[in-house]
Amino acid sequence: MKTIKLFICCVMVLVLASCSTKQTAINQLEKFSIELRDHSRYYDVQDWEKAGQKFVKITKKVKKYETEYTAEEKSRIGRLEGECAGYMARGAKDNVTDRLRGIFNEIQGIIEGVTDAFGDLWK
Repeated sequence: MKTIKLFICCVMVLVLASCSTKQTAINQLEKFSIELRDHSRYYDVQDWEKAGQKFVKITKKVKKYETEYTAEEKSRIGRLEGECAGYMARGAKDNVTDRLRGIFNEIQGIIEGVTDAFGDLWK
Protein backbone atom coordinates (compact mmCIF):
# COMPACT_ATOMS: atom_id res chain seq x y z
CA MET A 1 0.00 0.00 0.00
CA LYS A 2 2.84 2.39 0.84
CA THR A 3 4.41 1.66 -2.53
CA ILE A 4 1.24 2.67 -4.36
CA LYS A 5 0.97 5.90 -2.36
CA LEU A 6 4.62 6.68 -3.06
CA PHE A 7 4.10 6.00 -6.77
CA ILE A 8 1.03 8.25 -6.87
CA CYS A 9 2.94 11.03 -5.08
CA CYS A 10 5.81 10.76 -7.58
CA VAL A 11 3.42 10.95 -10.52
CA MET A 12 1.68 13.99 -9.01
CA VAL A 13 5.01 15.75 -8.50
CA LEU A 14 6.01 15.08 -12.11
CA VAL A 15 2.67 16.31 -13.44
CA LEU A 16 2.81 19.48 -11.35
CA ALA A 17 6.46 20.09 -12.27
CA SER A 18 5.62 19.72 -15.95
CA CYS A 19 2.82 22.29 -15.75
CA SER A 20 4.99 24.61 -13.73
CA THR A 21 7.84 24.46 -16.23
CA LYS A 22 5.52 25.01 -19.18
CA GLN A 23 3.96 28.03 -17.47
CA THR A 24 7.35 29.27 -16.28
CA ALA A 25 8.48 29.74 -19.88
CA ILE A 26 5.43 31.90 -20.61
CA ASN A 27 5.94 33.86 -17.39
CA GLN A 28 9.58 34.52 -18.31
CA LEU A 29 8.51 35.78 -21.73
CA GLU A 30 5.93 38.08 -20.16
CA LYS A 31 8.41 39.40 -17.60
CA PHE A 32 10.95 40.03 -20.38
CA SER A 33 8.35 41.92 -22.43
CA ILE A 34 7.59 44.14 -19.44
CA GLU A 35 11.31 44.66 -18.83
CA LEU A 36 11.79 45.80 -22.43
CA ARG A 37 8.75 48.05 -22.27
CA ASP A 38 9.91 49.76 -19.10
CA HIS A 39 13.69 49.95 -19.63
CA SER A 40 14.66 49.45 -23.29
CA ARG A 41 14.73 53.17 -24.07
CA TYR A 42 17.79 53.39 -21.81
CA TYR A 43 19.64 50.41 -23.33
CA ASP A 44 23.05 50.74 -24.93
CA VAL A 45 24.60 48.31 -27.39
CA GLN A 46 25.74 45.90 -24.66
CA ASP A 47 22.29 45.89 -23.09
CA TRP A 48 20.75 45.05 -26.46
CA GLU A 49 23.18 42.19 -26.97
CA LYS A 50 22.21 40.76 -23.58
CA ALA A 51 18.53 41.28 -24.36
CA GLY A 52 18.90 39.44 -27.67
CA GLN A 53 20.59 36.51 -25.96
CA LYS A 54 17.92 36.43 -23.26
CA PHE A 55 15.14 36.51 -25.87
CA VAL A 56 16.67 33.56 -27.72
CA LYS A 57 17.04 31.61 -24.47
CA ILE A 58 13.42 32.24 -23.45
CA THR A 59 11.99 31.43 -26.88
CA LYS A 60 13.91 28.14 -26.89
CA LYS A 61 12.26 27.26 -23.58
CA VAL A 62 8.86 28.19 -24.99
CA LYS A 63 9.43 26.11 -28.14
CA LYS A 64 10.39 23.13 -25.97
CA TYR A 65 6.78 22.93 -24.76
CA GLU A 66 5.17 24.00 -28.03
CA THR A 67 3.09 20.84 -28.41
CA GLU A 68 1.71 21.16 -24.88
CA TYR A 69 0.29 24.67 -25.20
CA THR A 70 -3.38 25.35 -25.80
CA ALA A 71 -4.54 27.62 -28.62
CA GLU A 72 -5.09 30.40 -26.07
CA GLU A 73 -1.59 30.00 -24.67
CA LYS A 74 -0.09 30.00 -28.17
CA SER A 75 -1.94 33.22 -28.94
CA ARG A 76 -0.60 34.81 -25.74
CA ILE A 77 2.93 33.63 -26.57
CA GLY A 78 2.66 35.09 -30.07
CA ARG A 79 1.51 38.43 -28.69
CA LEU A 80 4.35 38.52 -26.14
CA GLU A 81 6.96 37.55 -28.75
CA GLY A 82 5.58 40.26 -31.03
CA GLU A 83 5.82 42.85 -28.27
CA CYS A 84 9.42 41.86 -27.56
CA ALA A 85 10.32 41.96 -31.26
CA GLY A 86 8.71 45.40 -31.55
CA TYR A 87 10.68 46.80 -28.61
CA MET A 88 13.88 45.28 -30.01
CA ALA A 89 13.23 46.71 -33.49
CA ARG A 90 12.57 50.15 -32.03
CA GLY A 91 15.80 49.90 -30.03
CA ALA A 92 17.77 48.94 -33.13
CA LYS A 93 16.28 51.89 -35.05
CA ASP A 94 17.09 54.28 -32.22
CA ASN A 95 20.68 53.01 -32.02
CA VAL A 96 21.17 53.47 -35.77
CA THR A 97 19.68 56.97 -35.60
CA ASP A 98 21.97 57.89 -32.71
CA ARG A 99 25.01 56.55 -34.57
CA LEU A 100 24.11 58.47 -37.73
CA ARG A 101 23.59 61.63 -35.69
CA GLY A 102 27.02 61.13 -34.13
CA ILE A 103 28.65 60.56 -37.53
CA PHE A 104 26.92 63.65 -38.95
CA ASN A 105 28.18 65.77 -36.03
CA GLU A 106 31.70 64.40 -36.54
CA ILE A 107 31.62 65.20 -40.27
CA GLN A 108 30.34 68.68 -39.49
CA GLY A 109 33.25 69.15 -37.08
CA ILE A 110 35.74 67.96 -39.71
CA ILE A 111 34.35 70.44 -42.24
CA GLU A 112 34.60 73.27 -39.72
CA GLY A 113 38.17 72.24 -38.87
CA VAL A 114 39.22 72.16 -42.51
CA THR A 115 37.52 75.49 -43.12
CA ASP A 116 39.31 77.05 -40.14
CA ALA A 117 42.69 75.60 -41.15
CA PHE A 118 42.50 76.48 -44.83
CA GLY A 119 40.06 79.37 -44.73
CA ASP A 120 42.71 81.82 -45.85
CA LEU A 121 43.40 79.80 -49.03
CA TRP A 122 39.76 79.90 -50.08
CA LYS A 123 39.28 83.62 -49.66
